[in-house]
Amino acid sequence: MAPAAPLPAPPLPPGAGGEAASERVVRSGARVPLLRAGAVAMAGAAQPGREAGAGPAQVKDNLHKLKVTNMNLKGNAEAVDIINLETASERAELGLRKHAENYLNAVDRQVLTISSADNKEVRSKEPPKWGLHFGASQKQLILPRVPVEPVSVQACSKSALRSSQSSQHQLEMDVKIMLDPEDINNKAVLKQQNYETRLPLITKKKSAPMCSQKTVKGHTVSNLWGLPASLHMDSSLPLVEEDITKGILSLTEQRLIPPAAKITLQTPPVVSKATPSHEFHSQHKKSAVGEFSSRVDPENTDTITFPSSKEAIYAMYSLSKGNTASLPSSSLMVSARKSKPVWTYPAQQLDSELQIPSQTQPLQTSPSQSLQDPGFDCDFAVHHGTIDQKAPGFLALKERCCLSWGSIAFVLEHTEKLLKDYAVPLATINCKKLVEIASGFERNENLTKSDILSVIKDQLTVEKILNRPGQRYRGQGGTEVAATKIQATWRCYRARRAYVRLREQQWASGVISASWLLRNQMARVKKTLKESRQRHLENFYTRAKHLAANWNRIRTSRRTIIHIPSLGYSQCIREHIPDLALQQNMQMGRLCDIRDANVDVIYICPLHLSEELLRYYNKLLGLQAAVRSGNPEDMGDLQDRFKILTPEAINSFPKQHMCLATQLKYSPKTIKRIKILIQGRDAYIIGGVPHKDDLAVADMLNVPILGSGPEVAQLCRTKSGSKQIFASACVPTPPGELDIYSKEQMISALSQLIVDNMEVRRWLFKVNEECGGNGTAYCDVISHLKCYHWVQKERQRYSPETWSKKWAHEPALVKISQELPGLLAQHVQPVNEKRFPTWEKFLQTFLSQGGVIEAFPLSENVMNLTVDMLIEPTGKIKIVSSGDQLHADGPLRSSGTTIPQRSVEPAVLNSLCLKIGETCRSKGVLGYFSVDFVTFIHPQTMEQQVWATDLDLCYSDQLALTQLMLYVTDGNLDCHTGCFEVSLGSKKMQSQPVQHGETAMPSPISNRCAVASSQLRHSSLSVIYYNVLLQMCKARGVGFDLQEKQGTIFILYEDQKRYRLGMITIGEDLQGVLMTFARNLFIIHQEISAPNMQGETNFKMAIRDIKAILGITAENKLKGKEEQPSKADALEEWLTENI
Repeated sequence: MAPAAPLPAPPLPPGAGGEAASERVVRSGARVPLLRAGAVAMAGAAQPGREAGAGPAQVKDNLHKLKVTNMNLKGNAEAVDIINLETASERAELGLRKHAENYLNAVDRQVLTISSADNKEVRSKEPPKWGLHFGASQKQLILPRVPVEPVSVQACSKSALRSSQSSQHQLEMDVKIMLDPEDINNKAVLKQQNYETRLPLITKKKSAPMCSQKTVKGHTVSNLWGLPASLHMDSSLPLVEEDITKGILSLTEQRLIPPAAKITLQTPPVVSKATPSHEFHSQHKKSAVGEFSSRVDPENTDTITFPSSKEAIYAMYSLSKGNTASLPSSSLMVSARKSKPVWTYPAQQLDSELQIPSQTQPLQTSPSQSLQDPGFDCDFAVHHGTIDQKAPGFLALKERCCLSWGSIAFVLEHTEKLLKDYAVPLATINCKKLVEIASGFERNENLTKSDILSVIKDQLTVEKILNRPGQRYRGQGGTEVAATKIQATWRCYRARRAYVRLREQQWASGVISASWLLRNQMARVKKTLKESRQRHLENFYTRAKHLAANWNRIRTSRRTIIHIPSLGYSQCIREHIPDLALQQNMQMGRLCDIRDANVDVIYICPLHLSEELLRYYNKLLGLQAAVRSGNPEDMGDLQDRFKILTPEAINSFPKQHMCLATQLKYSPKTIKRIKILIQGRDAYIIGGVPHKDDLAVADMLNVPILGSGPEVAQLCRTKSGSKQIFASACVPTPPGELDIYSKEQMISALSQLIVDNMEVRRWLFKVNEECGGNGTAYCDVISHLKCYHWVQKERQRYSPETWSKKWAHEPALVKISQELPGLLAQHVQPVNEKRFPTWEKFLQTFLSQGGVIEAFPLSENVMNLTVDMLIEPTGKIKIVSSGDQLHADGPLRSSGTTIPQRSVEPAVLNSLCLKIGETCRSKGVLGYFSVDFVTFIHPQTMEQQVWATDLDLCYSDQLALTQLMLYVTDGNLDCHTGCFEVSLGSKKMQSQPVQHGETAMPSPISNRCAVASSQLRHSSLSVIYYNVLLQMCKARGVGFDLQEKQGTIFILYEDQKRYRLGMITIGEDLQGVLMTFARNLFIIHQEISAPNMQGETNFKMAIRDIKAILGITAENKLKGKEEQPSKADALEEWLTENI
């Protein structure tokens, strides 16, 4: 950027004053006393009523006259106080300038100059560290990027320029005037009209192909004097010819041409070049930059004096060419109190200078352009954060970049501070990068560390030093920074700790609030459920009383029975029942209650049945008329007598293992349909294993339940509860201990049982809540007890009376208790090994739910039997079914039954059952329940023993099979006598006609027995459809004879997996039925299994158990009749050949 032009004095308008108009040069050093008239004139200039521009012009004229008077009165010190006059004059001039500046700023609405800093209260006495001495109050001035074209330095004429002597004389005169501007001779030279100082020509912006111009930041200069805005081009004042002849620069200064106006200069046909100049004499080789720096008033930055001679411009031109000679700046310092010259020049000469063509080479290049010289290298080092200001590189940079030194100094100050703060021992400044950063930097911006590091040559090395841990604390002010860091860290730690504690308290309060709200919600829900269940229970007992009062009428009238075969065990038990829905659907025989013409059945099915299965049961139940007549053509359609409904919620809770009653509770559509079906009829519910939701369903349907309440059922159906029932009924039970909930109690009880029953070889462990033998384990203790023989000897030492006392058992109990834990861990065998693979898991369940320990029968030949009983609402006790158990899945799990039972005398069994029934009735038991017995021949007394072992308060599978058996045979089961009788139909006498008065012969009665099982399974059944299976069985002679009322009936549960089925075989005698049943199993197995794929099945175990029941052993052969051994031998031979 070219140096700024000297500040011209504001020209006066025409007619403002003769003397002021003729003398347009304000000479340097002129001081005149300020009279009151000047103050009055200045004050009058500010009056709003006066003509625009007249006030400032008149005040200026008066000031000129006063200065002249002051010069004439300097010799008479006594007459006038010169100092006071000078002070008054300076104050008036300063006030006038401030007033003009404020006036112009207010009118133009833009900041034209930087505000004055003459106020001594805001001045800073400390000069800057580096740079031009512009005073303490340095302000930033951003100049527009305007290309500057040089103007050739000319003297009064071209001949004088060509003459070296005249040129040398002119330069010497300029230097002389600048050194002593107060001299009278020098002032006289300045008054000459032909004396001029040419300045660089500022033309319109041109694109510079070499490099892009950047905004240069520098210090501020004093405000340019100018006329008010009323004298601008848009003013109403006329533009006289005298103003036009003064040139463009004069018009611009007078505000007659707007500053932003475009000025087009015509390119002359002749292009001038810069004239080479000669060297100065040694005494005049002074830098123009230094002179430029030195001519600034350090106390007053409003006025900046520039050199008026041609030597200054010539020095600038020489510096751009590479001449680094500088003039001593200290010799050119001029006090503001002595002189404030403002150089000007004739307007005609400026006008002619503006016609210089733009192709002229620039006199002064920008700093960035000057640093692009490949021969220039002014990098300098910074030692320990301090810049050597006498280093050649630093001085060269200062000379070349004088115009933008303010920004460079700003960057250097920050760089020096950073290096001192981090104690960097050595760094090298890249001057070219420094100038680039400084030229593109705004003073109101903040320098970043990356910007500072970019001006350093060895940037990576300095970055490593800066990134060292703790390096900041080794530099300038490191102790204070470290202390601040420690304090900040400590305060941050305290704040963080307080914040964490606050968050923990907030979290804790949130948890407490949520827990409290959840607890209240749970309490409300529990209260609501408790009230609802209490209401259901009250309604249950109310309806039970109504059912008992009207039972005799209801059981003989039209009624509807709602069968809900729900297994209402606890959740932990239902979770371990495989295929819970299938297990609940194994009582399809409940549909056969329609055998009574007054009964309609609604069966709640836990599975979706296909159309094929529905047609099968429709056809099966339609056999009733054909069975009674013996004619298959008499089959009827009884679909209006039974309904099979499936709750819509069975698929809504697939992983909840809900019982059927709960699923029905959450099935409003099914509930609504049931209400429609039972509307206007007597109805009651027969459930399965009692559950609380049975009461809810009954309350929804408003029907009674023929069964026990949940509390009673929960108490009596457990193993320990059944033992208490049997004890109250005074029926024989196996030796044992109940309500065991700890391991110590178990070991102690078992030790005492072993001592009291030395003849018992196997002991059973039964979990209270389990069913179907799943929660049973056994152990042959005597076979593995090492101290058993010692205990026998100890027993023989005492008499029976003495041995019965407790003190005699102490040594034996100690030995047995020490040996039992290890013995049980090794030799206990759970019945359901899939659920309890180890003794530890079984023991955990056994102790958590409680259980009993009981003795296994002493004999090898043991028969289990089940008796189903009914306690009617009136209190009447009935035995509705009895049968001997089949064990296809082990000796302790029932898989089927033979009906009726043949192992115990009916009278003995009836007596035991009635005792148990009466006790159950006294406990509040109602509805159907079953009792399990075990019978054997005692080896010592050879008498038959019957023990009651279990009690289930539910509708059993055996009872459902019995209902189906009675339905397809139209027979009668008399449990008191143990007979199952069927009527074969009347036979007409073909040879003899019936005589008058004689009655027809009654239908012959024939005894029947049946083998039934609902737990048959075979994995290969899933590969064949049911209709194909039935066709194969029919082809192999497996079917049912309606006339003889014997044969085989299949029970189908579902058609998805199809690996389970039920089967009932009916025949004349037990041995024949067992053989037929085994033969049917063999045929099915042979038809559905390949030789190399037998599948998983319990058919073989069932056949082996049938073999044991038939009495194939030698004892049964000797006791049986002649035909019985032959049948047994035939069966044994067939089994041997085929199984």
